[in-house]
Amino acid sequence: MLSYRSNPHCGGQGVYIKNLSHALKELGHQIDVISGPPEPELDPSIPLVMLKGLDLYNPANMNRLPPLKKFSDPVNLMEWVSTMSMGYPEPLIFGIRALRYLKNRFHQYDIIHDNQSLSYGLLRMEKHVPTIATIHHPITRDREIAINSVSATWKKMQFMRWYSFLSMQKRVARRLNPIITVSECSRKDIARDFSISEKKIRVVPNGIDTTLFRPLPGVERDKNRLIVTNSADSPLKGLYYLLHAVHDLSLKREIRLTVIGTPKKNGGIEKLIQTLGLEDIVTFTGRISDPAFIHHYARASIAVVPSLYEGFGLPVGEAMACQVPVICTTGGALPEVAGKDAILVPPADSQALANAIAFLLDHPEKAREMGQAGYERVHRLFSWSMAAQKTVDIYREVIHGNRRFR
Repeated sequence: MLSYRSNPHCGGQGVYIKNLSHALKELGHQIDVISGPPEPELDPSIPLVMLKGLDLYNPANMNRLPPLKKFSDPVNLMEWVSTMSMGYPEPLIFGIRALRYLKNRFHQYDIIHDNQSLSYGLLRMEKHVPTIATIHHPITRDREIAINSVSATWKKMQFMRWYSFLSMQKRVARRLNPIITVSECSRKDIARDFSISEKKIRVVPNGIDTTLFRPLPGVERDKNRLIVTNSADSPLKGLYYLLHAVHDLSLKREIRLTVIGTPKKNGGIEKLIQTLGLEDIVTFTGRISDPAFIHHYARASIAVVPSLYEGFGLPVGEAMACQVPVICTTGGALPEVAGKDAILVPPADSQALANAIAFLLDHPEKAREMGQAGYERVHRLFSWSMAAQKTVDIYREVIHGNRRFR
C-alpha cells in the first residue's frame, strides 16, 4: 500500500491507510505500507517503509532551505524548486521515490494499492505488478471551491498553480483499472471530472472505527455545546459558515463551539473569529489524544459538519458512532453517510445551519433519538472489516485478470 501523505490526525488518507491495512491483516493478508511524511499510525506488526524526502510541508518548519548537499539528488532539487514556485509536487515526487524503492522488490508483491497519489510512477509499476488506486474524491472540487472563494486574479492564479498536479492525476487515473472510491457521489464526480467510465470505478465505503468512536457512559453532555472536527482554513470545509451561524445564535442564546484542531496562525479563520467577537465562544483544542477526542464528543450536544463537499464524510460517521446528533450539509457524499439520521442543510448557508442548531437545542428529545439512530446506522453499515473484504475481492479480480492476460 502506497500513501504519499498519511497524517493520522488530519484528513481521511491517514485514517484510511491505518484502518484498512489493519483490517486486511485481520483477514490474514500480508501488507507493507510505503509512506511519505508524516509517519502514519499503523498496527505495530505491519511493516512501514518511510521514504526520506525534504518534508517541506512539515508545519514545524515550513518551506525551509534544506542542506545544500541534499540537492545533489535531482529529485530533491525538483521538489524544492516546484514548492518554492507555489506548486505542490508531493504526489509526483512520492511516486518517483516509491518507484526507486520498489525497483528490485517487485517480485515480493502480488498487488500495489495506491492511496490517491496517482503519480506517474504508478504507470511504471503496473508494468511489473498489478496496480490499482483509491481516489477518495476528485481534487478538482477542492480547486473549484478554492478558486471561487477569492476575487483577486493573482490569488486565483496561485490556486491554479498549486493544483497543477491534477493534470498528472487525471492522466494516471485513466490508465488504471479498476479504481476504488468511497461513495457513489465520488464515483459520479470522478467519472465526470477525470473523463473515466463509471464502469471502471468500484465503490467501497469507508468504515468507522467503533472501538475508538463510541459513547462514554457517565459523561454528561454540556447543554448548548457544539463540536466540529475541522479547524482548516480551507474553503472546502465550510467552517466560515458555521462561525457566522454561531455568531447569529450567540446574540439570542448561550452557545459554545469546540473545534478539534488548530487554526492557521493569522489565517482567515482566526481573523473571522476576531471580527465576529467569538473569542470567548469558540475554543480550539489543538492536537489531542484519542481519549481526549472521544471525551469531547461525549460532552457535545451536537456535532456539525459544515463542509461544502466531502467524498465520504468520516466526521459524520465518527460523531454518530459516539451517539452525538449530527447536522451536516448535503455537500458531496455526506447524505450517503448520514442517511435520514441527521439534519441535512444546503452547503454554504449559515442561516440554515443556525436554524438547524437552534431546532435541536430546543428539542433535546429529538436530538437523543437522532443520536441513537445514527449510532445504529454506523454499526449496521460502516465497518472496516466489510471494507477490507470488498477490497480483497477487487484485489483477487485484478490479480487473476493480470495473470490471465500476461
